[in-house]
Amino acid sequence: MKVKINNNMFDVKTVLTSKDTQNGMMGKKFDGFDGMLFFMKNEPHSFWMKNCLVHLDILYIDNNKITKIHHNCKPCFTKECEHYEGNGDMVLELPGGTCKTYDIKEDDEIKLL
Repeated sequence: MKVKINNNMFDVKTVLTSKDTQNGMMGKKFDGFDGMLFFMKNEPHSFWMKNCLVHLDILYIDNNKITKIHHNCKPCFTKECEHYEGNGDMVLELPGGTCKTYDIKEDDEIKLL
């Protein structure tokens, strides 16, 4: 699936199941895709960086509008990992620094293609 934010196109891997959501980017690198898109119920969510290998930008999306961005979240390898909270029906994880590089901000619209 492709996600368009402003004039930027990202090839994303979609996540639909709760098990895949729990695993997210744990132990993975962006190999063959630009981001990971989670489809979820529209409610508060909390993501963490446990056992992730790369820094991430975590974007919370509600009705195709970015509501919250956590920039350049660091990997964590202990039980005391920071949690990154937000509301929405989707969460998009991109490589850390992507939002600043492409000037992606809260309130930007996204399109699923």
